[in-house]
Amino acid sequence: MKRAAKKSSERKRPDAPADDAAGGLRRGYLDGQILIAMPVMQDERFARSVIYICAHSSEGAMGIIVNQPAGNLDFPQLLAQLDIVDDARKIKLSQQAAILKVLKGGPVEPGRGFVLHSSDFFIEDSTLPIDDGISLTATLDILKAIAQGTGPRRAILALGYAGWAPGQLESEIQDNGWLHCPADPELIFGADIGKKYEQALKKIGIDLAMLSNEAGHA
Repeated sequence: MKRAAKKSSERKRPDAPADDAAGGLRRGYLDGQILIAMPVMQDERFARSVIYICAHSSEGAMGIIVNQPAGNLDFPQLLAQLDIVDDARKIKLSQQAAILKVLKGGPVEPGRGFVLHSSDFFIEDSTLPIDDGISLTATLDILKAIAQGTGPRRAILALGYAGWAPGQLESEIQDNGWLHCPADPELIFGADIGKKYEQALKKIGIDLAMLSNEAGHA
């Protein structure tokens, strides 16, 4: 995770096009929406994945997988690895820090951390507002705040992210690789990670058992 809180072009949100009257999406851009992998997804890295799209524009897309745990790694262990706290101080961590979920955010830059969090926390030049109530911060400062109990009310920490080249995500959706639906806090921050896939499908009225290979996007 980068320590610097300087302005960076990668933190700039793509220009937000006008709303599309037909579906409420910004000219088909899905930032702030949830992607749901179709059961026929061939790439094992994304099988049954639920992805929150943080940025989407003509330049490509970036998102965080919110339903893949990062093995046995927990947040206190990560804080110790990053020298934010030492082992002796683990018992002094805030309650939120002790239970914060550490997830596999995607295959790109898996050694880098990204915190998706409620918008009650903001670091100037470091926090990217994505949608109403949801922001993204990728500096060590937010981890320190969470450890001290002064961080956002709700958060998940993801290692790595999912990325798409210009036009790639659109093509995958047209090929029935993905469904999409509006995001909500429970899909992002909910504690029952294993049920997020079914919950996301139910949100758009789809029963997993009835989902066919022919299903289009939501």
